[in-house]
Amino acid sequence: MSEAAIGVVGGGAWGTALAQAIASGGRAVRLWAREPEVIEGINAQHENALFLPGRPLSEAIVATGDIADLAEAEVVLVVTPAQHMRAVLGQLPARGRPLILCSKGIEAGTHKLLHEVAREVHADSPIAVLSGPTFAHEVAAGLPTAVTLAADDLETAHALAALIGQPTFRPYVSNDTVGAEIGGAVKNVLAIACGVVEGAGLGLNARAAVIARGFAEMTRFGVARGAQAETLGGLSGLGDLVLTCTSTNSRNFSLGVGLGQGKSADELLCDRRTVAEGASTAPVLREAAAAAGVEMPMCNAVNALLEGAALGEVVEGMLSRPIREEHQ
Repeated sequence: MSEAAIGVVGGGAWGTALAQAIASGGRAVRLWAREPEVIEGINAQHENALFLPGRPLSEAIVATGDIADLAEAEVVLVVTPAQHMRAVLGQLPARGRPLILCSKGIEAGTHKLLHEVAREVHADSPIAVLSGPTFAHEVAAGLPTAVTLAADDLETAHALAALIGQPTFRPYVSNDTVGAEIGGAVKNVLAIACGVVEGAGLGLNARAAVIARGFAEMTRFGVARGAQAETLGGLSGLGDLVLTCTSTNSRNFSLGVGLGQGKSADELLCDRRTVAEGASTAPVLREAAAAAGVEMPMCNAVNALLEGAALGEVVEGMLSRPIREEHQ
């Protein structure tokens, strides 16, 4: 494999879409996937029929089931569920090459953000975070998309943005990795809340209130963890929040719709091939917020619903909270 190739870890819809966006600019991409049918489909039919059906893929994308094939990649985009990030990174032969983390979540148990996990596993590799309002099928189709690409130093962020950016896939750089990650993690939980509003028929006024008050929770938690408030008001925070809180294309929003219709979390999650990260993030976020002394009632309400609390009781509890000043 050429030194110029770019590696992608994860053959789901998002990993495949990123591979397609990069390959559309003429770069060779080596994509690692677990599923044999995904590997065969990409290499033989140039399609990921399992996770991104109907979208032709560039012949510059070569799929593999051996993660060692990514050893010589110029940079590796890691697109694996948050709770599996540490284990997958442990298998990845990074050898000091840059890693761009493209997943959204907080590690259970440690409450670490994913870039913190990556630094522990690959201390010699420059670590960056890619986040923002992105539906995989639109990115794969080449529709205009803007994202945040954050690294600790702007020079690294600019270099990586130049490497993976395309005219229709536009990275905006930042040195706030904490803010870029927290926006992506918290918005997944809030998207479930907005889905609940939709499923329960609570109205558009309520959805707007959830977005606004949820954004306040995101900002409080982010600043407490060291994020810049401006980052949370950008693509990886407010931008991603608006996208996933207003469309059934969001897995987290769709999960919330089911909860709002009275279905159980177990019922909704048992047959899902794709991951609704908010369901895994909600209990971790509750613990991390409590540890940081941050009040997040909206996110706590989502967690209660996922654990089986009655919808009516949760809604009543939210509406009966004491009146307070808005910007506290």
